[in-house]
Amino acid sequence: MRIGMMADAYKPKVSGVTSTISLSKCALEAAGHKVFIFTFGGEDFEDDELNVVRTPGLPLSDTGFYFSFRFSRHARRKLQTMDIVHVHHPFLSGRLAIRYCKPYNIPIVFTNHTRYDLLTQAYFPLLPDEVGNTLLQAYLPSFCREVDLLIAPSLGLCEILRGFGVECPIEVIPNGVDLGPFRNPAHLVSRESLGFGPDEVLMVYVGRLGPEKNLAFLIRAFAGVHTAYPEARLLLVGDGPEHDNLRDQVTRSGLEGLVQFTGMIGYDKLPSFYALGDIFVTASVSEVHPLTVIEALASGLPVMGIRSPGVGDIITDGLNGVLSEHDLAAFTARLSRLVADGETRRRLAQQARQSSEQYAIERTTAVLEQQYARLVADKPRSRQRNWRLTWQRLVDRVT
Repeated sequence: MRIGMMADAYKPKVSGVTSTISLSKCALEAAGHKVFIFTFGGEDFEDDELNVVRTPGLPLSDTGFYFSFRFSRHARRKLQTMDIVHVHHPFLSGRLAIRYCKPYNIPIVFTNHTRYDLLTQAYFPLLPDEVGNTLLQAYLPSFCREVDLLIAPSLGLCEILRGFGVECPIEVIPNGVDLGPFRNPAHLVSRESLGFGPDEVLMVYVGRLGPEKNLAFLIRAFAGVHTAYPEARLLLVGDGPEHDNLRDQVTRSGLEGLVQFTGMIGYDKLPSFYALGDIFVTASVSEVHPLTVIEALASGLPVMGIRSPGVGDIITDGLNGVLSEHDLAAFTARLSRLVADGETRRRLAQQARQSSEQYAIERTTAVLEQQYARLVADKPRSRQRNWRLTWQRLVDRVT
């Protein structure tokens, strides 16, 4: 099949969505399909992969996103040769999929990767929650009705989408990870090179340093843990808009030397940083199906998180990690017990590796392939010159 992946942003932007698209592309290509990425901006970026089709756009500050109401003529013509398209953002690229693909009877798949309600709260704090939720309730259900298949990476997200009024059928297909590099890192980083000792209990966070990740909460919890257990340490792997604020918080809290920041790390080097840790920690409640949690499990790390959709769909309390309510005292207490109990950490670590197997990219891609094949078979390409197709072709010629 010729498969088009449509995204508002792609490399060099680093995000869970970008990683998911890239992993899916590689796995589908390995299975014999031809996969194209359709995105905006980044024309100066030298892609290390084939078939990335970029349309110029207006950069939205330094977010890595670009704004455009249309694809270039080259992108449109290439897109309309696809057997199926898979949309990963519902707004810009999602609307363009409806505009360019429906007239040609090309099946459209949409995966909702993001808690847009919580993202709005994090980045537009002055916007009342009611306003943001009303906008989502007005947009998401109508958009989802336009696509041929709606995918949620977790059961928790299904319930959230239903709460926003989405009534169409939803398939749950988890995000997949290439488990191999995390089980057996090609390169190892020493703890000493980062200022940590071999007998210290190292907690590792990997991901974006953004307001939606609740990292100020995590640092406050770590301060409480360290008071009771001086051997505790924290490593924050990644970068983002909260980097300076979090460094200031560490300094004000007297935690310098106990909390380390690595800055941005290439995806191929991440396995070696997971391998440093004893516990993976996250306080985020905005996740849909976080790759970092799956990567941590594959690396043999028990996960400490907050009971919420996304994290709670992957972690079973007492089996492959520990879950707490979104309460600072409760989170700190449960994390402290995990730091203190090495035997529990070892038991959880063993089961963490086993539980990661269900998220192997080969498994999740096989499920996705089956859905693609069904949609293509059920919706043969229309060759009729109906009014909508004629109009679209006319518009394509003059724009």
